[in-house]
Amino acid sequence: MNPTLVFFIIILCSTSISICLADNDNLQDACPTNTTVTRMVFINGFPCKNPSSISSADFMTSNLKHAGDTDNFLHSSVNIVTAADFPGLNTLGLSIARTDHDLDGMVMPHSHPRATELFFVRKGIVLAGFIDTNNTLFESLINEGDVFLFPRGLLHFCMNAGYEPAIAFSVMNSQNPGVVSIGGAVFETDKLLIDKIIRRLISVRGTNMANFSKIHIQ
Repeated sequence: MNPTLVFFIIILCSTSISICLADNDNLQDACPTNTTVTRMVFINGFPCKNPSSISSADFMTSNLKHAGDTDNFLHSSVNIVTAADFPGLNTLGLSIARTDHDLDGMVMPHSHPRATELFFVRKGIVLAGFIDTNNTLFESLINEGDVFLFPRGLLHFCMNAGYEPAIAFSVMNSQNPGVVSIGGAVFETDKLLIDKIIRRLISVRGTNMANFSKIHIQ
């Protein structure tokens, strides 16, 4: 086979793989989601509005303005806003989220298969961490104004480590990051790791850990 042709095929394959691993770049200034049409053709994203109908309202959202409902077993709430709800995000490769923690609130380990997440603490103190593919735990105590990074596709979690409700905002580099939740039964297979996380939080918060004793199945 012609060496030049082989080289061309290798470059083409490499480029195609790179394109598939990230959201497609937009080819215009903006492409707000057209939420008024029924989708007849399914594409990697959403249909765009007619440029003549784009307005400033497409680039503003109040969906993260109010606290989520934390009246649940985990005392936490996560609200992810994507291009489906925030038209201006379409084709820009971004989504945003708000996390609310009541006292002892916790977001159980989960991952975003299509996005890296920047986690910014707006109020309170949060223990945040992730587990890499070598089953190594990386965690930090995040104070107000601090930012923690959750690498793409890795299991991560966060817990309220303070004595007041905590609020955090996130930015993810995909307009549809996806969420893969890991059930307690699956995560419980590594008792040493879950015990390490709980002991770390106990050392930060002290003895007021009744909720976490319920989460940790004996």
